[in-house]
Amino acid sequence: MSQDPDTRAQRRENVDPEEAIRPMPLVILLVVIFMVLWAVGYILYTEPLDLSRYGDQRTVAELSGPAPAAPGAVVDGKALFAAQCVACHQATGLGLPGVFPPLDGSEWVQGDAHVLANILLHGITGDLTVKGSKYSGAMPSFQHLSDAELAAIASHIRGNWSNKAEAVPPDLFAKARKEGKRSTPFEGEAALKALQQ
Repeated sequence: MSQDPDTRAQRRENVDPEEAIRPMPLVILLVVIFMVLWAVGYILYTEPLDLSRYGDQRTVAELSGPAPAAPGAVVDGKALFAAQCVACHQATGLGLPGVFPPLDGSEWVQGDAHVLANILLHGITGDLTVKGSKYSGAMPSFQHLSDAELAAIASHIRGNWSNKAEAVPPDLFAKARKEGKRSTPFEGEAALKALQQ
C-alpha cells in the first residue's frame, strides 16, 4: 500500500525541541545569580567615587589652562608652550616629520624675532621650508594671547633645546599688532620672507 507524499514528509521531520530536552545546567544558573548579586553588593558597599585613587579629580579650572597673566606679572613660557603648542610641535620641539615642522634648530625660530612675532600673531598656511624639509599645513593665529604671553612663548622656544637666540620683549608684539593690518594667516614662506626685507 502506498503512502501519500504528505504523510512521508511528516514522518521525516524532527520533533520540535522542548526545554525539558536540554535544560540549562543548574550550575551555570547558580553562577549567573551569584555574579549578579555580587555586582549589586559591590556597587552598594564600595566607597564613594570621589576618592583620588579612582581617577583624575582635577577641576574644570585646573584643566582649562593657565589663567591670563596680570599686567607686570612674570609669565611662564614653558607652561604656555605646553598648553598651546606642544600638541603639534611636541615637548621635544622636534615636531612630527612631514606634518608639523620642528622648532628645535629652526631658522624661523632663531632668525628675525619680528618675523617670529608675526607668525605667532597671524599664523601661517601653505608651504614652509624648515631645516631643508618642506612642510605644507596651517598654523593658527595666537592673537588671543597677551603680548607678555606671546613674548614668553617666543622666548621659551628661542632659548630651548639647541636654540640659543635671545629673548623677545613684549613690546615687539605690541609693535607688530599696531603695524599689521593683516586679518588672515601668512600664505607660505614667500610672504614671511617679504617681512624680512
